[in-house]
Amino acid sequence: MNFLTFISQQSGKLLDQTLAHIGLTFISLLLAVLIGLPLGILIARKRKMAGGVLGFAGVLQTIPSIALLGMMIPLLGIGPKPAIMALFLYALLPIIRNTYTGITGVDQAIKEAAKGMGMSVNQVLFKVELPLAMPVILAGVRTATVINVGVATLAAYIAAGGLGEFIFGGISLNNTNMILAGAIPAALLAIIFDFLLSRVQKISFRRLGIALWIFPLAILILSSFYILPSTYEGKLLAGFTPEFMGRQDGYLGLKDKYKLHTRNVVISDAVMYKAVYEKKLDVISGYSTDGRLKAFDLVTLIDDKHIFPPYYAAPIVRNETLQKYPELEPVLNMLSGKIDDSIMTELNYKADYLKQDPETIAKDFLVARGLWKASREGHKATIRIGSKIFAEQYILAAMYTLLIKGYTDLEVSAKSGLGGTKICFDAMTNNQIDIYPEYTGTGLLVILKTPPAVVDQLISSKEKVYDYVKESFNKQYQISWLKPIGFNNTYALMMRKEQAKSMMINTISALVKMDK
Repeated sequence: MNFLTFISQQSGKLLDQTLAHIGLTFISLLLAVLIGLPLGILIARKRKMAGGVLGFAGVLQTIPSIALLGMMIPLLGIGPKPAIMALFLYALLPIIRNTYTGITGVDQAIKEAAKGMGMSVNQVLFKVELPLAMPVILAGVRTATVINVGVATLAAYIAAGGLGEFIFGGISLNNTNMILAGAIPAALLAIIFDFLLSRVQKISFRRLGIALWIFPLAILILSSFYILPSTYEGKLLAGFTPEFMGRQDGYLGLKDKYKLHTRNVVISDAVMYKAVYEKKLDVISGYSTDGRLKAFDLVTLIDDKHIFPPYYAAPIVRNETLQKYPELEPVLNMLSGKIDDSIMTELNYKADYLKQDPETIAKDFLVARGLWKASREGHKATIRIGSKIFAEQYILAAMYTLLIKGYTDLEVSAKSGLGGTKICFDAMTNNQIDIYPEYTGTGLLVILKTPPAVVDQLISSKEKVYDYVKESFNKQYQISWLKPIGFNNTYALMMRKEQAKSMMINTISALVKMDK
């Protein structure tokens, strides 16, 4: 599928997310102008306060955007509120600083002349200082707007919508068209708004009064884009990850086979479990061996129409690496058959809820199974082990690291938390890593993009799926699938156990029936 075809198919959703992105940008910008402009005027009058106010706003700018969003969640929950607050804080510095710079930069002789004509302090501010400082102030608004357009893409992580849904979904799904569908409109929005504001900056002094009436009205109208009516159906509110939304064995399959059209928001898996536990969501997508099932008392719904394929985990390794270091294969296969679904869920629980270190969890498991050996401190060569950005992958990568160090003379370089499937797999095919744990279902659908007709023939058998991906990876990418570890971390829909019981929902079909 080419990019234009993808855009045509996703035009409705793309329009919705673009409007939401504009709304998020300008709601936060409006708040920043309402707060930042008076603050800038205040510190221009009382300059002893300038250092503290600008310093505080500057510190806010240094906080990584994803961390700032995370800090807002305990205070404001998920959705637009924490996203708007984070964007507002990011927009403050350029507006405050430029307001202060613009007003203090007005020639003192001009202000004295205004006072000599009998103007009051407020008249000097509104008729002399602000009009003369306006080009500098608008430059700050331009900067804040461009910053907010970029940072607003991260709002998708906390169910606030925006073009980030396409970007993060594309990264997870190895779908370049999806990434571009989010990135290109976001870049165009930044360029367009920057250009329009640059034109406002150049308006002549005589016409400035009219512009100052139109400008806040325009911001207010653009802010309203976020609250346009939604077309979602259903009684229950679901939270799905960006990857799940774009997968055939995810939301697309649920719509196709189950006719599920519940109201849904896109959310990061880092926060969705807590959101459903706190009753901010009713249904979430998740993984069948996730430790947070136990931590938050959730139940998985039976996939009675079988849209989720087997997701058996196994280490995948570059053929070139195995040829150079054949001792790796038997060592990596030592975990085969040692970890079933319940064991992996327990290990994930220790990381996700008890907050134990993945390396400690890995070592304790290997010691308990009699597999741990002290490192040989070998220097034969360095093997690069990667992992995706969730606890299970960290734990498995740590286990492989300990096994390689204990049973071979090879050193290990850990490259953990590489993000989604696309980043990990691209790192492997580009010779940046040698090994990482992967899942048969992901290999079948996301990496190989196997035709639906073939998938239908394979999906009922875990052995057929494994054999197919093993042969295809070896042929297409010169990558080997080693023996499966033993657990099946498949997709699942989850609800609070108490809610599912009270509504008598134990299958996805029952969920669909109840949601109508």
